Amino acid sequence: MADSKRVGNLAKTMISAVGLRTCPVGVRLLSEKDPVPPGASKLMRHRYCQALMKARRGENVVLDASGISCPAAASAFGFRSLPEQLQSGKGLVGFGIVSDSQVGARMFEGMTRLEPGRVQMLHLFPLDQADFVPEVVVVEGEVEQLMWIVLAYLHALGGERVTSSTAVLQATCVDSTIIPLVEDRLNFSYGCYGCREATDMAPSEAVLGFPGRFLSAIVEHLEFLAEKAIPNARAKRAFAAIKNATCPSCAQDSSDSGDN
Repeated sequence: MADSKRVGNLAKTMISAVGLRTCPVGVRLLSEKDPVPPGASKLMRHRYCQALMKARRGENVVLDASGISCPAAASAFGFRSLPEQLQSGKGLVGFGIVSDSQVGARMFEGMTRLEPGRVQMLHLFPLDQADFVPEVVVVEGEVEQLMWIVLAYLHALGGERVTSSTAVLQATCVDSTIIPLVEDRLNFSYGCYGCREATDMAPSEAVLGFPGRFLSAIVEHLEFLAEKAIPNARAKRAFAAIKNATCPSCAQDSSDSGDN
């Protein structure tokens, strides 16, 4: 992954290989020495998951401490302290997420965070239009589509089993961005209350993130999977065979509908 042009081509290949409806997102964590990227729009009153939503739909955006509206994400990125209402777990009780504030408090205690001052601004951009090399790539899509990406990552690791960490909380900011950055590995999540309430993430969709350095190896194996494994699995011939064997009338119905 030597330059931004190659990044863009890799993103297009990933989209095609698994059939993503929206674009993978490149994420860069900028320091105070970094200028605002050219062409990027500064977002105000946006959650991190909403910034991701805009980027995967084609927008080039930046989000900083003054613009991020989610207090949990702001804390995770080191922009400001976690409010006491969340730190105590009472906020999660209020949202109806947990019934015991101690459970909520423990969920936040175990959260992976960046140290204050490490990042001043988050740059999010559609990966297929990349002008920069991302530190982290975040992908939202159907669970089956993400499965192939995880398999390709597993192949890049030489077959090592893939583990993931989540509190079903802060799925896009912590699970899919900060953990991949800090732990230098892919992490996947089913989503969370916040991103499902605040974005257009569909019930059948989930999210994952991985360090940008894995992009080339992942896409290389996705191309291999797209030749045989992906189309074969989606064709469901083994399922059709047992369905037809146990229900001859189903096979006849399928044949009749095909004639129409």
